[in-house]
Amino acid sequence: MADPMIWAMDHYVILEPGKVEWMADQRETAAWLGRTLAAMDHVPADLRHLPDIPARAAHLLDTACELEVAPGQRVQWYAVRLEQDSP
Repeated sequence: MADPMIWAMDHYVILEPGKVEWMADQRETAAWLGRTLAAMDHVPADLRHLPDIPARAAHLLDTACELEVAPGQRVQWYAVRLEQDSP
């Protein structure tokens, strides 16, 4: 079960092999996960029960922080909270 603080987080750091890490908001991260899933040759077993790519991306966003996209190759995403400076 995810830590309840995750629901207060609305940005993610995304790590992809061979790329510079980048940040995205929740909507962008879900869209990135959807594109990543669509590009995969197979559906991971733990996601097969979900009806479509948006549902699978949402499930991953809520329950995981890593996805094996090819043997030995993983993408990762980590929730972060952005601090705002006080005026």
